[in-house]
Amino acid sequence: MKGLILCVCQGTCPSFQKMNVFEILNHFRREKKVDFVALHPQLCATDGDNFWRALLKNGNDIEKLFVAGCDPVMQKKMFGWTFKELGFDEQKFIGIEIRNMTTEEVIKVIDEAMSVDTQEG
Repeated sequence: MKGLILCVCQGTCPSFQKMNVFEILNHFRREKKVDFVALHPQLCATDGDNFWRALLKNGNDIEKLFVAGCDPVMQKKMFGWTFKELGFDEQKFIGIEIRNMTTEEVIKVIDEAMSVDTQEG
């Protein structure tokens, strides 16, 4: 199973104002490029940790997890300990930078990340 999660810094950060998150998620749902989509306001917050615990309680079901939000290096730093705690293989995690992009740019950069993953996999 493949999933896409958008994390948008509470939806109030100026770097996420040029995109329509629902249009982005619906694009990938309609195109069947992933098995599920989700929107979270702040995955690095405490309730984000709870979200990870609920989502990854059986992480073996997930073959790839694309997270579009802030810098991928920061994402790994913020989520890495939760992944380790839950035994989720970090190789299945693909972080994607989407700050300061339009809806069309976000769709393009996520599509590119998914294409690279498909070529490597």
